[in-house]
Amino acid sequence: MYFILLICFTLAFAEELDSSDNSDKYAIDGTVIPPDVITPEWLLSTKVLVNGGERLGFLRNDGSFHVSNVEPGSYVVEVVNPNHIYEPARIDINSKGKFRARKLNYVQTNLVQQVPYPLKFKVRAPYKYFQVREAWRITDFLMNPMILMMVLPLLLIMVLPKMMNAADPETQREMQQMQIPKYDVPELSEVMTSFFTGGKRAPSRNRAVKKRQ
Repeated sequence: MYFILLICFTLAFAEELDSSDNSDKYAIDGTVIPPDVITPEWLLSTKVLVNGGERLGFLRNDGSFHVSNVEPGSYVVEVVNPNHIYEPARIDINSKGKFRARKLNYVQTNLVQQVPYPLKFKVRAPYKYFQVREAWRITDFLMNPMILMMVLPLLLIMVLPKMMNAADPETQREMQQMQIPKYDVPELSEVMTSFFTGGKRAPSRNRAVKKRQ
């Protein structure tokens, strides 16, 4: 008889401890919206992570989830799927059991944009594991540095003479005055002759012309 009373007292005390522990814990509820329709493959491949995997949640047949035994605090809730990207959310639970959900922003941490609770996750974009090959375009060929180096000088050679001819006589005179003066450079034959004759160089043609005058 004494043994039976001891067992009953122990069970009652354990239930009281469980109820006191569960009174300070809450549950995070929400729904994950599929991209098209709910399929068994999508349900199996989609999971809900709390704080990077401290707690794990699975989806029901209607896309909802329930993560229990969550203590008061701030948590990051993420939806993981191999084919689609879902935007994460942050949920704050105070000691009184009040929930406040907001979008997660790592860039502007001070910006608070609240979202309704229970949470609803929508597809933001599909995952792209492969890069699409770019199509060939004529602009890629024309903007090639080698092509530009070949085409631009040709354009200058063709356009500048026409611009000079179209200019008025005064502009042409100014352009001629700005040209580099010609220097009296000896011919190659004269240089070779002076080299083999011991330094005696034949008089240049210009001097011969001056003597004749």
